[in-house]
Order: sequence, then C-alpha cells, then structure tokens
Amino acid sequence: MIRRLRGRIEALYEDFAVVDIGPVGLAVYAPAAQLAEWQVGQPVALFTYLHVREQELTLFGFATEEDLELFEVLLGISGVGPKLALSILSTLPPDTIRLAVANDEPGLLTRVPGIGAKSARKILFHLKDKIGVSELEGVGMAAITDEDAEVIEALTSLGYSIVEAQRAVQAVPKDVSGVEERLRAALAQLL
Repeated sequence: MIRRLRGRIEALYEDFAVVDIGPVGLAVYAPAAQLAEWQVGQPVALFTYLHVREQELTLFGFATEEDLELFEVLLGISGVGPKLALSILSTLPPDTIRLAVANDEPGLLTRVPGIGAKSARKILFHLKDKIGVSELEGVGMAAITDEDAEVIEALTSLGYSIVEAQRAVQAVPKDVSGVEERLRAALAQLL
C-alpha cells in the first residue's frame, strides 16, 4: 500500500497530476482546489490512498492527513466510490462537509454533480456516525457561497471543467456581488 509520497509535479491535467518520484512518474488524482494550487516543477508531499480493482490501480493524493481520512470515511459509505468521494472533496471543502453534517444540511451536498437530495441525505446520515462531535466544533461558514456555487454550476454547464470554474470564481474579487456580476467577472477570467 502506498501511503505517502514525495516528488515533483511533472504535468498537470484536469483531474490528476503526474508526480515524478525519481525514475517513475505516478498519476495522482487529487481534489480540484489542490490541483489548482499546484504548478509544474513544484515539490509536493502527499498522503495517498491506493484503490485496487481487478485491472486497475488508482492513486489518490491529498495535501493533509485529515483530507485523506475524510476521503476514506466517504469511501466507507455504501454507494460512494473513489470517483464520487473525490468529486465531493473537489466541489466542497472539508469544513463545508463538516458544516453540512453539523447542521444537517443535505442541500450543501447536492452542489456536487451526481448527488441528488436522496443521496445527500444518505451520505449525511452515514457521516454523522463517522465524524465525531469534536471534529464539528469550530466549523465556520461554508467556503463556497451560494452565489459562487451557482456561478460554478453555470460555468460547468457552459463546458468549462470544475477546476477551471473554481479557479475563475476564486479570482473574482469578493466585493463583486450578485450571481450575474460574479458570473460576468468569472467569464472575464476565463477569456
């Protein structure tokens, strides 16, 4: 089992990076926000999860051990595989997931592509048992506002990747308010 690795970013793609660890380059799938922060040539140290299937080995990498643990907790939920767990962590920061659990807000999880209201309630139900009360203390407001979620959704419906949409939204100044104005500003970042 590969649990941790250090290397240098050799190439970046939409949902994974190639990490050079000497004579070998590993494809490491990572959350979108993490990929957006990386640059080619940058050294990285990652906590990893190796998913083994019949004819496939897939490596998932996380900047912190807490993110890895949350990924593994999500994998323990029936019906949540590694791609959906990564999609959840790509769409919602861990604190937002904890906030959804603490406040019993399935609506936060429905922002994730492929998760409807029924699945969101099921995931929250299972997470309540796995995320302890101590982890929920001090969880603040969601890092992604409803306006930003709408802008990201609009950009992805226009054909932009979730990574591109999140990068564009992060680059929009906070003083720009309103969905239409934020969408206009995000589109300006992408053009």
